[in-house]
Amino acid sequence: MTRPTFAALPAADLDSLDRPSIVLFGASEATPYDDGEPSHSADAPAAIRAASQGFARQLSQIDFDLGFTPFPDPADARGVVDLGDVDTRPEDAAGNRERIEATTRAVLAVGAVPVVLGGDDSVPIPFAAGFADHGALTVVQIDAHVDWGDDIRGQTLGYGSPMRRLAEMPHVTGMVQVGVRGLGSGGAWQIEDARGWGSRIVTAYDLIRGGIDAAIDAVPAGGRYLVAIDCDGIDPAVFPAVAMPTPGGLRYEAVVLLLRALAEKGEIAGLVLAEYVPARDDPHRLCAMMAARIVAVTMGLVLGEVN
Repeated sequence: MTRPTFAALPAADLDSLDRPSIVLFGASEATPYDDGEPSHSADAPAAIRAASQGFARQLSQIDFDLGFTPFPDPADARGVVDLGDVDTRPEDAAGNRERIEATTRAVLAVGAVPVVLGGDDSVPIPFAAGFADHGALTVVQIDAHVDWGDDIRGQTLGYGSPMRRLAEMPHVTGMVQVGVRGLGSGGAWQIEDARGWGSRIVTAYDLIRGGIDAAIDAVPAGGRYLVAIDCDGIDPAVFPAVAMPTPGGLRYEAVVLLLRALAEKGEIAGLVLAEYVPARDDPHRLCAMMAARIVAVTMGLVLGEVN
């Protein structure tokens, strides 16, 4: 039986990649806080792939989110492939991290851009670690929370700590955090640590005052951007299917405008989308559709960069 792929794009195996442009793979979890318990986002990769089938036959049409047609020839996937899911197990956090990092390294080794369907928000840690030998990165995060926790419940690599852990990686040289608001970011010391390291925090209220340009202007030009999207960065009025819904946040169009600006200012080096919770979606899986569209737009922008 043929396994489902994102937007019906070609399936591929890691050991037989042939000059791909973008390689997509799923990762349900990395480091759970409750050992042996599946991530709240464990079913997210499958749900996002399923939702993407709704626009699979339209990829050769004009995409107004992009301003161009990402796949002009319906028979030409332009080197975009789907590896399926990394083998992750809730009782094997160390193995999960190792496999996610190794897959990322393998994708980068063949010159492709990796795109990850998460998964909980601990997945960005091993994903970013996989970029260690590939030059400096600026992390651009969309999230309601700063994620600069350190030791939470005896765990330093869980989903409350990814940005702190990424900041400790030598190849991460900059960080812009967009959409921060409400509760859930821990004590004031976490924000002080983030700003002290050099992270540029663009709160949801900065976005109300200055629009998405407040975030775009905070991103240094000419960079290689690792995009980390926690779905709770999006307004729960339109995307409620998250673990920690927080009033306010970005609209879909603002996310697209930020992604387009990154492609114009520099290079999108990779994307990890996390914290979509299928169990909290509506029966029509509209949140999954929005997540799938964000992934599709990002891939279109990467393809536009290599034109």
